[in-house]
Amino acid sequence: MSTVSKYLQKEAFSSIMMGNAAIVRAMVESGTRVVTSYPGSPTPEIAEFISSIPLSERPFYFEFSTNEKVATEVAFGASINGHLSCVFFKSVGLNVAADTFVQLAHMVLKGGMIVVLGDDPGANSSQNEQDNRHYAHLAYTPVFEPANPQEVYEMYIKAAALAEKQQMPVILRLTTHVCHAKSRVNFGSYDPIPHDMTPGFDPTLGNYIPITSKVHPMKRMALEKLQSVAVEAENHISLIDNSNKKRGIITCGLPFLSLMDVLENAKEKPDILKLGMVHPIPRKAIADFLATHEEVKVLEELDDVLEKDIKTLAFDEGIKVRIIGKINFDDWQHEYTPEKVYEVLTRTWQDLLPTPILPAPMAVKAPARPAQMCPGCGHRSAFFAIKKALAPEDITVADIGCHTLGFLPPYKVGQVLLCMGASPGIGAGLSLFNKSRKIVAFMGDSTFFHAGAAGVINAVFNNHNMTLILMENGTTAMTGHQNHPGVGENFDGETLKITPRAVFESYGIKVREVDTYQQSRLTTLVKEAMDEEGFNVVIARHPCMLKYTRDQRRKGAYSPKQVQINQDKCDKHNVCVSSFGCPSFYVNADMSITVNKDLCIGDGSCLQTCPVHAIEYPGKGEVK
Repeated sequence: MSTVSKYLQKEAFSSIMMGNAAIVRAMVESGTRVVTSYPGSPTPEIAEFISSIPLSERPFYFEFSTNEKVATEVAFGASINGHLSCVFFKSVGLNVAADTFVQLAHMVLKGGMIVVLGDDPGANSSQNEQDNRHYAHLAYTPVFEPANPQEVYEMYIKAAALAEKQQMPVILRLTTHVCHAKSRVNFGSYDPIPHDMTPGFDPTLGNYIPITSKVHPMKRMALEKLQSVAVEAENHISLIDNSNKKRGIITCGLPFLSLMDVLENAKEKPDILKLGMVHPIPRKAIADFLATHEEVKVLEELDDVLEKDIKTLAFDEGIKVRIIGKINFDDWQHEYTPEKVYEVLTRTWQDLLPTPILPAPMAVKAPARPAQMCPGCGHRSAFFAIKKALAPEDITVADIGCHTLGFLPPYKVGQVLLCMGASPGIGAGLSLFNKSRKIVAFMGDSTFFHAGAAGVINAVFNNHNMTLILMENGTTAMTGHQNHPGVGENFDGETLKITPRAVFESYGIKVREVDTYQQSRLTTLVKEAMDEEGFNVVIARHPCMLKYTRDQRRKGAYSPKQVQINQDKCDKHNVCVSSFGCPSFYVNADMSITVNKDLCIGDGSCLQTCPVHAIEYPGKGEVK
C-alpha cells in the first residue's frame, strides 16, 4: 500500500510513522480545510508528507507563506470564514507571528484553529531553547503536549474538536524528538464530508476590531473560554499507580518516555501523573495527586512552567507536600533524553536509581566535527572572495541561513547575529557615529523575503552607510529547499517570480551582481561597494549545489568530473584547506593534500583558490 493511500484511506489502519507524518493523517480525519506554514526545523517534514498527496486529491489547501506572521494571518482569516485551519512552524517562528498570535484567543474563530509549534530543546537547529508555553499563558491559549507519534495523531484530533467547539485557537506543542520519532500509530477511519464552500464570515459573531472600547470584553471572553477548557484538561491525564505514597512524579511529553526507561531498574518506582494538556493544568487531578504523596517531583523540559503552576495550586489549596522542581541551571537546559532524566532524578533522590553500567571509554577520542557547508557551496566561494575585500577593523553582521556558518573558521565572517532579517537593522545601528569602520551585512534571498525587506527599506529611508551582501542561492536551503517568492514556483506549481534585484532597484538601490564562482570579480565589487557612501547591495549568487546535484541525479544527468591534486605542483601551503575550507580536501600526515572522491562534486570552484594551480581536472597535466 502506498504512503499516499494511507493518508486518504477510508478504513482504519496502523502504520509506522514519524510524528510529523502522523499529524497529516490527523489533519485529514479531523476535516482541516486550510493549512499554512513557514519552514523551520523540527516541523518542515510535515509539508513533505503533505506534498506526497497529489494536489487533485488533497482534502485541504496548503501554502508556505512568506513568513510565520503571514501564515498565522492566512489561517486566522480562513478560520473566521468558517474553515477549520492549522498553522505550523518552529519555536522561534512564534516570535515572528506573535503580534498576530496573541490576539487570536480574543476573537471568535468560527472554524477553529490549531497552532502546531515545533519547540527545540537542546537548540538542535535554533538560536535558543525557547519554551513557548510562556506564550500560551500570555495569549490565554490551551496547550496539548504529546509524547509520541500516536499521541501526536490523537491530540491533533482532540485539539481540532476543542478548537471547533470553543471557536478558539489551540496549541499542539511538539518537540524535536516527538516530531522525528518513529513508532506504530493506530489510525481511525476517514469519512470525507462535503465541505460547505459558502463564505461564513459573520462580523456579528464577535468583536473583530480591537479598539479601546472592545478590549476588555474581548479579554473577558478569552479568559472565560480558557476557564471552561480547564474542565477538558481533566480528561487528558494518565496515572501510573506504583503504590508509592511517599514519592510521585508529575510530567508530560518526551520526559515521560525517558522517565519510563530510567525507572525500569529503579530501586523503587514513584507514582506517575502524566499530563496531556499542560495549559490550563488539570487542577483536580494534580491536587489529588499532591494530597496523596509526601514528595512530588515536577519533571519538565526547559523552563519551570508547570512547576510554578503546580506550586501555586498547592498553596491555594493548602496542600502540605514537598514539591521539587528544578534544582540547578543544568535542569533548565537540553532535551530530556533518558541520560538527562537520570541526571535530574539522581540530583533529586540520590537513593532512587542504581549506578548505571557505563561502557568502557574509547581508546581513541573522535575529533570534533564543526558544522560545514556542503562541497561546491556558493557561500564558501563567496566568503573566500569577500574576506579579501575586508580590513581587520571592518564589522560584519550575520543573518540566519546556511551562510551563518561563515562565522566559523576559516572565514570568520559575521560577528553578530540575532534572528531572521535582522542584519540590515543591526548594521544600520552599527553605522551610527562610525566614521572609521566599514559595515558589511549578509542576508540570504529567502530571509530577505521572510523578514529582511523592512530593514532594507529602513536603511534606504534613513540613508544608513553600509553594504548589504545578498547571498542568493535560489531556495530556502537550510530547512530543506522549500521555494520562496524569488523562485517562480510555490508549493503547488508555477507562480510569479519576484527577483530580489527587481525589488532592490524598485527601492532606488544601486545593485552589483555576480556569480560567487567569479571570485576575483566578487572581491572587486565588494571593495567598490564598501568605498561608496550610503546604502548599497551586492548580490552574490550561485544555486544551492546540494539541491542542484540532487535535481541532476533525479534526471540522470549527474556525471561530475572530479578534481585531483597535482602533487608535483603542490607546495603544501594548503590554502585549499586553511582558507577555502572545502571538506573534499583532507591533509595527510606529510601535509600533502588528497581529494575525497566521496565528497567532491566536481564543481571546480576550488581551481582558482590554489596559488600554484595544483588543483586540476584529470587530463590537465600530470596528475597523481
